[in-house]
Amino acid sequence: MPPERDLFANFERMRREMDELFGDVFDRTGLAPRKRGGFSPAVDVFYEGDPPRAVVQAELAGIDPDELTLEIDGRELVLAGHRRPADAEGRVYQQLEIDFGPFRRVIQLGADVVADAARATYRDGMLRIELPLVRPESRTHSVPIEVDRDQDVLEG
Repeated sequence: MPPERDLFANFERMRREMDELFGDVFDRTGLAPRKRGGFSPAVDVFYEGDPPRAVVQAELAGIDPDELTLEIDGRELVLAGHRRPADAEGRVYQQLEIDFGPFRRVIQLGADVVADAARATYRDGMLRIELPLVRPESRTHSVPIEVDRDQDVLEG
């Protein structure tokens, strides 16, 4: 049975791209409604180093690291967690912009990685995940040539 895949990952990616495309226009005009009940943290993905590795950085300020989970499935990194709302008792908000709630990001990686060697560190609200790349195997392969010695004896 094939592993279960997140069927909505592509829809979430499309939604984020549409938000990026149209979000600024709506935000500047004040037409964008504020959403509640979840958010999508900002993520950077880049490649560096020797040995080469993929690096994913996620902006997760105010999130308890115990509320985070990471999974690697092939070329996908799944980052999930929850930012708890601040205790609002006794507060009257003039402005409320810090998103909270559950989140789940599926990050597409551009190369195969060694999942067992992945390393994640959390510091100052930034999560950094380092994923060593799978070293490509040499494409050159020597093939020995066998000589059929029996054929030489019969013809001689």
